Amino acid sequence: MKEPAEQLPVYSLHNFSSPERKSQQFQIEVFDAKRHFSVKYPHRHDFFEVLYLMKGTGYHVIDSNKYRIEPPCVFFMSPGQAHKIEFSHDIEGYIFIFTADFYLANRSNQNSLIEFPFFYNLHQENPPLKLERQDDVCFLERLFQRGIAELEHNNSNLLDTLRSLLDLILTTCTSRYVLGENLEMKGKGHLLVKQFYHLVEENNYRNLSLKEYAAKLAVTPNHLSQMVKLHAGKTASQIVKAKQVLEIKRLLVHSELSVAEIAQQLNFDDQSYFTKFFKREAGLSPLQYRQQMRS
Repeated sequence: MKEPAEQLPVYSLHNFSSPERKSQQFQIEVFDAKRHFSVKYPHRHDFFEVLYLMKGTGYHVIDSNKYRIEPPCVFFMSPGQAHKIEFSHDIEGYIFIFTADFYLANRSNQNSLIEFPFFYNLHQENPPLKLERQDDVCFLERLFQRGIAELEHNNSNLLDTLRSLLDLILTTCTSRYVLGENLEMKGKGHLLVKQFYHLVEENNYRNLSLKEYAAKLAVTPNHLSQMVKLHAGKTASQIVKAKQVLEIKRLLVHSELSVAEIAQQLNFDDQSYFTKFFKREAGLSPLQYRQQMRS
C-alpha cells in the first residue's frame, strides 16, 4: 500500500509561542541561531510576519522567489505563503508575528492591514526592505526592543502598546518600501484588487470561477475584471491562473507530492490537462520544473 504523500506543513501562531502564551495572537522576540521550534522547513503559516535582520548571511525563499539576506533588512510575509530560510550561525535580529485579528482590533478600517504594500502585493514578489539610513536602523531596533520589554513586563495596557509599536514598525517600513506600485492609482479599486488577491490566496485549492470571486466581493465580474486590469495590468482570469501556477510551483518545490497528487489537491480532474496547463503557463512540464528548482 502506498504511503501518504508528504504535505507542506502549515503552522499557526501557537506553534511559535511559549507555553504560557499559547492563546495569544502575537509574538515578538529575538531572532537568532538559538531560536529553535519543532517546525519543518519549508512550511507555510496562517499569520503575518515581520522579520528584521541586523547581522548574518544566507537566503530566504518565499514561494518561488529567492532573496539574499543582506542586513540590515526587513522581510515581510503574508498568510499562505510558503517559505524556507537558511542563515549563518551569526544571524541576529527580531521577529514580530501576528494575526489579522490582533492588528485590526478596534480599528475602524478593517482593510488597513492589506493596504500595506508588502502584504498580498500585486506583483507576487516579496523583496526585503533594505535599510539605507542609520537612523531607520536604530529606530526599528528600539521599537522591537521596546516590544520585547513590554511583553516581559506584561502591563495592563500591553495589547494596545504592542499594537501601537507594530503600527509604527509597519508604517515606517511602508515609507521606505518601493515596489513599483503606482501610488497615485491607489484607492477603492486598488483595495478591491488586493482583496481579490487575498481571496485567491485563501481559495487556491477550490478552483473557483471569476463569477464566484466577484460574488464574494459583492461586485460584478465585469467590474472586478476592469479594476484588476487597471491596477495589476492583467485580467482577473490571468491572476487566477497565475495563483494556480504559483501554488503548483510551491508544491513541486516544497513537497514530495506526485504530479497526480498535486493535480488532485488543486481540483484538476484531468491530470493530462493539468500538465498541459502548467507547461503552457510556466514553459516547463511539472517534473522539469521540479528538477530545475532542486538542482
